[in-house]
Amino acid sequence: MNLQRVACCVLRIGAFAPFAAMAAQEEIPQLAPPLPEIPPTPWEQFGWLVWLVLPFVVMTAAIIAAFLLRPRKPPVLSSPAAQARTTLTALQARPEDGAMLSQISQTLRRYLIATFWLHPGETTTAEFCAALARNERIGPELSATISEFLRRCDERKFSLAASPAAIGVVNRALELVEMAEAQRRLMAQAKLTPSA
Repeated sequence: MNLQRVACCVLRIGAFAPFAAMAAQEEIPQLAPPLPEIPPTPWEQFGWLVWLVLPFVVMTAAIIAAFLLRPRKPPVLSSPAAQARTTLTALQARPEDGAMLSQISQTLRRYLIATFWLHPGETTTAEFCAALARNERIGPELSATISEFLRRCDERKFSLAASPAAIGVVNRALELVEMAEAQRRLMAQAKLTPSA
């Protein structure tokens, strides 16, 4: 058995002998000179600065975005009369249906509450008209005119008849606002004028 092993080893070595001779004949080529050291990249040089500045840039961008995207408030009108006129004028193009009549009466009520210092609670038309009648600043004539208008709006809102003819509710509400403004100015002058 030993002979067999020796024979195998000899055969193996003999099989590689031509390759070993070829390798000995070839020379190793000359190596190129070494390259200079690779300089650091900008990220390696200034990366720490980016991480230092980045939070401030993100916070500034967030503040600017929050400022630009914030909801805008509509401009506040100077007086309740101006607000009522603006709201009523915007309703002129709409048909006189229940929703429009409700908006008109609510606008007129808000105006009267703000101008003549009425109680701002939720009231029915009858309760609101009674409060108007008790208010000395409004006067009995204007109070009766406004009460009649509000009752007619309620009648039309809750009427079972199919869309009665338009009666110019917006224009009448604007007239009532003007009449109330005249009454307010009259009361303001009466306060300023000393009684004899």
